[in-house]
Amino acid sequence: MIAEPSAQQPPANSSFLLASRNTSLALQRTRMAADRTLMAVIRTALSLISFGFTLYNIIQKLRSQNILKINGSVPRFGVALVLLGIIMLGVGIIYHAQFMYRLRNDRAELAADHLIRGEKPFPVSFTLVTAGLLFVLGIVAIVSMIFHIGPLD
Repeated sequence: MIAEPSAQQPPANSSFLLASRNTSLALQRTRMAADRTLMAVIRTALSLISFGFTLYNIIQKLRSQNILKINGSVPRFGVALVLLGIIMLGVGIIYHAQFMYRLRNDRAELAADHLIRGEKPFPVSFTLVTAGLLFVLGIVAIVSMIFHIGPLD
C-alpha cells in the first residue's frame, strides 16, 4: 500500500496574505509605470527644447555674421519648439503629480482597511525631480531666447 504524502495545510489566512502582497506589488508596478510614462515625456520635451534652442542659436549666429540673410520666422520656430517642450513637460509633471496623489490615496485606503500593509511610504520620484529641473532649465532657455538675458545668451 502506497502511503499518501502528508500535506501540510497552509494557514487559513495564507490566501489573504498572498492577495495582500500581490496588491502591494501591483501598486509598486503601477508607480513604476507612471515614472516610465513621465520619462517618455521628459525625453520628448528634452528633444523639443534642445532642438529648438540649437536651431535658434545657429540661425542667430549666422545672421549676426551676415552669412545668412533670412527673415525672422526661423528663430521664432526655435522659440516655438522650446515653448512646446516646456508646455508638454509642465502638463506631464502635473499629470504625474495628480496620478501619484490618487495612487497614494488609494494605497492609504487599502492600508486603512487592512487589505495591504502600508508601513513603507512610496519614495520620492527621482523622475519627477528630474522633470522639475528640466522644466526650470527650459524656462531659463526661453527667457534667454526671448529677452536676450541670462546665462544662456
